[in-house]
Amino acid sequence: MFTAAWLFEDRADAGRQLARAVEGESLDSPLVMALPRGGVPVAYEIAAHIRAPLEILIVRKIGAPGHSEFGLGALVDGEEPELVLNRQAIRLVRPPKGYLDAEAGRQRAEILRRRALYFGERVPASPRDRDVILVDDGIATGGTVRAAIKALKRTGARRLVVAVPVAPKSELADLASQVDRLICLATPFAFRAVGLYYRNFEQTADEEVLALMEKARRENEG
Repeated sequence: MFTAAWLFEDRADAGRQLARAVEGESLDSPLVMALPRGGVPVAYEIAAHIRAPLEILIVRKIGAPGHSEFGLGALVDGEEPELVLNRQAIRLVRPPKGYLDAEAGRQRAEILRRRALYFGERVPASPRDRDVILVDDGIATGGTVRAAIKALKRTGARRLVVAVPVAPKSELADLASQVDRLICLATPFAFRAVGLYYRNFEQTADEEVLALMEKARRENEG
């Protein structure tokens, strides 16, 4: 059985460590954008440390039939949710006819639910003409982050920095070529799953997301 020594106590600890790596970046009008839900506690620590606003970018993975963690693409929130497909993964899996449309529809409904919950009547902060720091609690296959990168580029982010605590080394070269800067604290040998490198990797609840977003808003206004 594979075991891994944990590198981070929890997501907040990972965020504090990552914040120290981000603080050296020369950023103009920075906006920290978190992939919910697990990326929010990490991103909050960065936003608090560099005194930047915190926003959420909702991305929903399109998982393979029977293997939801294997991404065939992702749906990214925006004025119109944008579907980004992984053609190589689709050719490999060959999902049944109609599967992608049905799964995209299901994830679109979840995006709308989360949008209403996380934003309410509030208009999300725009990444246009800002230096954006895109944050998640880790990268496994990179599909979700790639979809987010494409969406942020299309919405006019000026400079794009991806910051994650842990990822497989095999994914980093390709991701680094798509952004202005990639910051990753650890690339463990024989990478298996993000959660193995956290002592506490309990699921982040919507209530925690909302509390951290409200706390970040108050601190940024203060």
